[in-house]
Amino acid sequence: MRILRQYLVTTVTLKSRILFRDFYRRPPAFQTKLVTMNTRHLQLYITTESPCSYFDNRTSRNLVPDPKLRLNMPIYNQLIQHGFRRSGTYCYRPHCNDCQSCLACRIPVNSFAISRSQKRCLKANQNVKQTAVSAGFNEEYFELYRRYLNSRHTDGSMADPEEEDFKQFLYCKWSDTQFLEQRIDGRLVAVAVTDIVSDGISAVYSFFDPEMAKNSLGTYCVLKQIDYARELGLDYVYLGYWIKNHPKMHYKNNFKPLQVYRDEQWQSLNKL
Repeated sequence: MRILRQYLVTTVTLKSRILFRDFYRRPPAFQTKLVTMNTRHLQLYITTESPCSYFDNRTSRNLVPDPKLRLNMPIYNQLIQHGFRRSGTYCYRPHCNDCQSCLACRIPVNSFAISRSQKRCLKANQNVKQTAVSAGFNEEYFELYRRYLNSRHTDGSMADPEEEDFKQFLYCKWSDTQFLEQRIDGRLVAVAVTDIVSDGISAVYSFFDPEMAKNSLGTYCVLKQIDYARELGLDYVYLGYWIKNHPKMHYKNNFKPLQVYRDEQWQSLNKL
């Protein structure tokens, strides 16, 4: 967790409401909006700057709830609807001084239009069977996770993970998290780490057999999460953050329609 600056972005105590400011405008020209929440108050802090994970020549910082606050699903349900993301026990939203490239994005599952290539992906993996289980640790998961990271992040901070890295990153005590196992004849080939929230599901992370790159298992996991959200009667699949023209985010453009959170509201990506 990054070190917090020694001041609050805002502190508001109202019965069943929280005051959100338009954090995408620079101070002091903050705008204010009231958003109904099932909590009495929430203090938001800004982290100190650190190297950006997506652009080599930039720094980043995040907006985070008071770390002394015990997060729970009702609070998380509201935060994710306002562009926040969970990583381990923490929730955050990018809040950089001179950059607003990271936009939270989600798929409205009832209007999702599957593409031809996505249909081919489903056909190529028609022998894969999905099972939803409660999130937790076992050696089978960890071995697949380790192999995946070591094939994708050979020189990064995520390479050579330990058991605690797995446990601290993917789930926590307060989150309603499931692992969507993908198996072929009983062999684990992918896991889609999935949070169940009040209006949808959040695609926290996916890892899969690096020797099955041709199967596009990353895309397959998202397609199965869309199906799972529909099965649960939920409206959205939250996909984390989208960055225009960034190679790591390009695959998200293939899920249409895609909504992004900008100016404190969800809007169609096509209208930006």
